[in-house]
Amino acid sequence: MGETFEPKRIIVTGGCGFIGSNFVHFVVREHPEVHVTVLDKLTYAGNPENIAGLPADRVELVVGDICDAGLVDRLVADADAVVHYAAESHNDNSIADPAPFVRTNVTGTFTLIEACRRHGVRYHHVSTDEVYGDLALDDPARFTEETPYRPSSPYSSTKAASDMLVRAWVRTYGLAATISNCSNNYGPYQHVEKFIPRQITNILDGGRPKLYGDGKNVRDWIHTEDHSSAVWTILTRGLVGETYLIGADGERSNIDVLRAILRAMGRPEDDFDWVRDRPGHDRRYAIDSTKLRRELGWMPAHTDFDQGLAATIAWYRDHESWWRPAKEATEQKYAAQGQ
Repeated sequence: MGETFEPKRIIVTGGCGFIGSNFVHFVVREHPEVHVTVLDKLTYAGNPENIAGLPADRVELVVGDICDAGLVDRLVADADAVVHYAAESHNDNSIADPAPFVRTNVTGTFTLIEACRRHGVRYHHVSTDEVYGDLALDDPARFTEETPYRPSSPYSSTKAASDMLVRAWVRTYGLAATISNCSNNYGPYQHVEKFIPRQITNILDGGRPKLYGDGKNVRDWIHTEDHSSAVWTILTRGLVGETYLIGADGERSNIDVLRAILRAMGRPEDDFDWVRDRPGHDRRYAIDSTKLRRELGWMPAHTDFDQGLAATIAWYRDHESWWRPAKEATEQKYAAQGQ
């Protein structure tokens, strides 16, 4: 482990999105000496309410596009580091229309790393375990930093492309960059189109949750607080040019997660509807985060999934005014897709 990097001014792209906004809250709470500039286009997935109430002298919101080279250059010139969360990230949307995914995830990343290269600014790239494709349900293996890339959706292929750009800029231009690939996050401020909030809000609405395919698809869940602490650890202590996988040993099948939600909300475990599967639905993701734990000393704090799920359910129950505006449009879109 090398010297600790101590940024005072950071840019968080996508800082009004689910995972990005949780990171902003984490930095404000844990690192009072750091100023955060949030750069967010405020697409449907970005909500300024996610960072409302944070101190104005510590957090500035700039509404703008990461593909806007002039804006990005001006912001990066005054920063010590960029933490890049902004992404189009919903698989179903990428299948329906891949174009925004190519633009945001590939061109946006290119724009950011070019600015960081010009100004000698540290860059951390937040990516996904989906770049590795999927694993068989009966395969004991888990993804590691050496696993070959095999993306299967338009979303994951654009994230894979962006990872490759960052690696090439490190090698060719000496960009001071690190990469993390994380498993599925859950927690507060997650858009209602995503699996866990969709099930919770359907039940809160008195409806029945919906489950794709046979429900046996396995995801490796991590509380977003643990993701935030891991990203900060990598940004400040990770070695330039290295990739670190972030995971908390949270493998669960979709049907088990849904049953846990139903149980926690006082409903029978079979009180849901089956819907047709999405095309190319990956079977299993699983992360081996040994490198991050061994080399940088990181450990997850939220290891009791049922406890984390209960807290998440309570958050959605207490914040109906936050999720209600997006719920109807989201369900209409799913209904049009037969899901």
